[in-house]
Amino acid sequence: MRSSIITATAICLALTSDAQDSVMFRRISDEVLLHSTCYDNLRDLCKNVGHRLSGTPAAAKAVVWGEKTMKQAGADRVWLQAADVPCWYRGKESLALKMEKDFREVPALSLGNSQGTGGKPLEADVVMVYNYEELKAMPDNAVKGKIIFFNYRFRQDFVNSFEGYGDAVNYRWNSPNIASRRGAAGVIIRSMSTGEDDFPHTGSMHYDDSIPKKIPEMAIGNQSANALEYACKRGTVQARMTSECHMKEGLAHSYNVIGEIKGTEVPERIITVGGHLDSWDVGEGAHDDGAGCVQSIEVIRALKAIGYKPRYTIRAVLFMNEENGLMGGRAYADSAIAAKENHIVAIETDAGGFSPRGIGMEMSDARKDRIRQYTHLFLPYNVYDFSHNEGGADISPLQRKMNLPVAGLMPDSQRYFDYHHTANDVFENVNHRELKLGAVTLAQFIYLVCEHGLD
Repeated sequence: MRSSIITATAICLALTSDAQDSVMFRRISDEVLLHSTCYDNLRDLCKNVGHRLSGTPAAAKAVVWGEKTMKQAGADRVWLQAADVPCWYRGKESLALKMEKDFREVPALSLGNSQGTGGKPLEADVVMVYNYEELKAMPDNAVKGKIIFFNYRFRQDFVNSFEGYGDAVNYRWNSPNIASRRGAAGVIIRSMSTGEDDFPHTGSMHYDDSIPKKIPEMAIGNQSANALEYACKRGTVQARMTSECHMKEGLAHSYNVIGEIKGTEVPERIITVGGHLDSWDVGEGAHDDGAGCVQSIEVIRALKAIGYKPRYTIRAVLFMNEENGLMGGRAYADSAIAAKENHIVAIETDAGGFSPRGIGMEMSDARKDRIRQYTHLFLPYNVYDFSHNEGGADISPLQRKMNLPVAGLMPDSQRYFDYHHTANDVFENVNHRELKLGAVTLAQFIYLVCEHGLD
């Protein structure tokens, strides 16, 4: 009889807790969908600051914006955390292709951190390859002094487009190293893009210390890549690359922007949510990652607005320099270690302002199962996928150095790589309801961890 009473009591307590969680989920959702400031904040960031490559005056202006907006959200404390960042300069650039009689300029973007042509034209024949294996099989005299066109397509058979990006991105990151070792003069790549358009996509690349020469790398959109592919199959094609881009010497002073709600019971335990404040120097950085920044601020605003008193401290971080250095993420992790902070979990939002579909998790199976037992609470909000291993670049130093459980918001991915790292990543291409729903999911997840923990 005693065991039956205990079991019945436990069931009643569980049902009561579940009902309370469901009510809180609805309160969070109503607050964000009806009163959120995140869409207006995104408009302000995109239109009054614009793109904000780290180390530039625009990035410094974004820091001021972030501090002001975090305070307006009602954070108990807001501060700036120093993070020195690299400075890459794009300058003037152009790419012209001679596919018939005359050179014709096509839309192109130098890849971030690339060394340009010193502002002087680099003209050479184009050699097209579809993959690294094809280049490897070519004799040296077929490659030396040429501009290599890596015509590797973003695979369309991955339903989750981030898997396609993961498959293709090495052709952006590493191709100048592969080509330089073979004596090539420059590199053109097909953009990491799902779009049936001609927007070129920038993004970071790097040079190995061991290569003989740092050669320039440019990306072209899918329509130009299709035309270049066709021309290369028909005969000889020449390219003329001109770019002023280069890395400046030294580092520039910059900052992460941090705001928090102090925990009421165990304030020394911290839950972090964040996105990155910097963007590439084209477009407005709306989806990447203005959306993540305003969603993280909205978590603070919404939980304060409904009067929620978290057991643990909730911290929102706008990281600097995710795009071409990760110095903000490293600075945050180093500071947490130096201060011996006790972080519970970190969640990143850096996959666009589209409708949330799930939360990826990189943590122990036991912790994943603990979160998954609350899947039914998320289902009314069309959030259902908790199956993926996912964290984020800015929180990866926390994960690596502190062995911290991490998570990542997973929006619908089908349109993200139409806009990612392009001039088309602008405020007008973000839907206000989808953006707000992402903030809802983040706040609900953080509420659950505050109430029930991970262990």
